[in-house]
Amino acid sequence: MVSDAGCSARKQAAARFREQTESISAGEMQVSQRVDVVIVGGGHNGLVAACLLARAGLDVVVFERARETGGAAVSAEIFPGVPARVSKYAYLLSLMPRWLMHDLGLQVEVVRRRVSSYTPCPTDPARGLAVVEDPFSLAEQFAAATGDAAEAERWQAFYHRTARMAKAVFPTLTEPLRTAAEMQALCEPSDWHDFVERPLGEVIESSLKTDLARGVVATDALIGTFADLHDRSLRQNICFLYHVIGNGTGDWDLPVGGMGAVTQQLAARARQYGARIVTSARVTAIDADEQAAAVRVEIDGNEQLVQAGYVLANCPPAVLQRLQGRSPTPPTGDATGAQLKVNMVLQRLPQLRDTRVGVREAFCGTFHVNEGYGQLQRAVGQARLGRLPSPLPAEIYCHSLSDPSILGPELRAAGAQTLTMFVLHTPYELFTGATPPSRMELRAAVLQTLDSVLAEPLEDCLLRDSQGRECLEISTPLDLEQSLEIPTGNIFHTPLEWPWATTASEAGQWGVETDQPRVVLCGSGAKRGGGVSGVPGHNAARYVLGSS
Repeated sequence: MVSDAGCSARKQAAARFREQTESISAGEMQVSQRVDVVIVGGGHNGLVAACLLARAGLDVVVFERARETGGAAVSAEIFPGVPARVSKYAYLLSLMPRWLMHDLGLQVEVVRRRVSSYTPCPTDPARGLAVVEDPFSLAEQFAAATGDAAEAERWQAFYHRTARMAKAVFPTLTEPLRTAAEMQALCEPSDWHDFVERPLGEVIESSLKTDLARGVVATDALIGTFADLHDRSLRQNICFLYHVIGNGTGDWDLPVGGMGAVTQQLAARARQYGARIVTSARVTAIDADEQAAAVRVEIDGNEQLVQAGYVLANCPPAVLQRLQGRSPTPPTGDATGAQLKVNMVLQRLPQLRDTRVGVREAFCGTFHVNEGYGQLQRAVGQARLGRLPSPLPAEIYCHSLSDPSILGPELRAAGAQTLTMFVLHTPYELFTGATPPSRMELRAAVLQTLDSVLAEPLEDCLLRDSQGRECLEISTPLDLEQSLEIPTGNIFHTPLEWPWATTASEAGQWGVETDQPRVVLCGSGAKRGGGVSGVPGHNAARYVLGSS
C-alpha cells in the first residue's frame, strides 16, 4: 500500500527529477513542460498509478489519445437513441484488490450475481446446469442435468483446491515478484503440480466425469486465450489461474454503473490528488537515458515536448517499442487475440428450452452456450484449420438484471435488458486471411449458436435503435486492434505470464521493468497484467516511489 506519508520527501525527489530532465536533449524543439511522471494512456491501470503517485506528492500528467479516459474499461450508449450504458469491452470485476479500491477511496458498489452460471446441455438444451452456492441444491442440479449426483461432490472438491491456490497467490500480486520456489512453498504440493506443472486438460479429466461440468471449468482457461486444453505451453493453465484467484475467492462481480463507473471515479480521484489528465493527446515518441525521459505529444494539432523523471507506459509493449523507435514485436500465432465481443440490447429476455429454470435465474450469471468440453476441443481444431467454429462456443451475461441502473427509466419499465457475449476460439488470423468471414456471416453464426439453446429466435427479441437498426454490435480482434490500438486485438496485450518470477533476474522486481530504468510498463502487458485489476498500475507506482 502506498500511504500519504513521506510527501515532503517525494517533493524533494520531484525537484531532483526536474534537474535530471535537463540531461535529455530537446534538439530543436522547445521543452513545453517538465514533470516528475508522464503516464501514456488513461486506462484503469494508468489512472491507478496516477492516483498513487500524485498522492505521494509527485507532479503527474496523463496523456490519453481518446476523448475520454477509461481505455477498455468504459461504459457507453453505443446504439443511437437507446439509453443503455453498455460496458463496451471489459465487463466484470474480479482481479482489482478490494483493499486497493478502499485505499483510493473508490465508492463503487460491487454486486454478487445470484447464480454463478447456467449451462444448457449441448446434446439436450431442454436440460441445463445451474451452479448455485447451496450444496443440496447444487447436488440436485447436477443430478438433473448430468444424471450423476456425485459430480457435485467432485465439482466442490475441485474448486476447494482452486480456492486454496487463490488464497496463496492473490495477495502476492501487489508485492515484489517471488521466485517460483517461494510461491510453490505457499501452495499445497498436489495443487501446484496439477495447476502449474500439468496441462489443465489432464487435471479436468481426472477431476470431473461429465462433459458438461468439464466444459464449464474449461472456459475459464480459454477466455482470450487460443489454446488446446492439453497444450504443453500451459498457456491455458496460466489463463485459468488468473480467472480463479481474484481477491482470494475467484468471484466475478459486477460494478454498479458498469465498468465506466470504476474508471470515472479513478480519474476524478487522480485529479483530486493533483494529477493532470489531458485527453485527445497522442504520444508520438518516447526517449530516455539513465537519468530521465522525454515524451513528444500532439495536442490540438501541436506537437509538444515534455520532460520527465519517469514514463509509465499504459499501452501494449509493442506500442511502447514503436514509440521508442524500435521494431515492434506484436503477438504472433496462437498468442494473438482470439475472441469476438458482442453487445446487444433486447426488448425482453428470450424463453429457454429448459423450462425447469427461470429465465431471469438463467441469465443473471454466466450463461454458457455450446461450451461442452468436447465442443471446446473441436472448436479449437476448426479454428486452427482457418474455419469459424460451428457452433460458436460462447458465454453471455445480462448485466441489467443485476444492475438496472445502466438502463434509462423507459427501458427499465418496458422490460428491456442488455446482453454481453464473449465468443471463444476466434483468432486474429481468421479475420486477416484471404477470406475472412463477413459481418453477415458473423451475425448469422452468433444468432445460430444462441438460437440452438433458446425456445424462440433471439432476433425476435432484439431492440431497434432510433434509426431502425437492430441493437447488435460485433467486435473482432481486428476491430479491437483498430479501435483500442491493441496489436492483434489481444485483450491481455501480450500472452499472460505466471504471476511470479520465471527467471532469476525477475526475482524481487515489480514486473513492470524494461531495459530502460526511466521507462516502465504499467498496463496489461506488464507481468501480472491482464483483466481489470489495477495491479500493474499499483506496481509501477511502487517501482517509481521505491526508486526515488
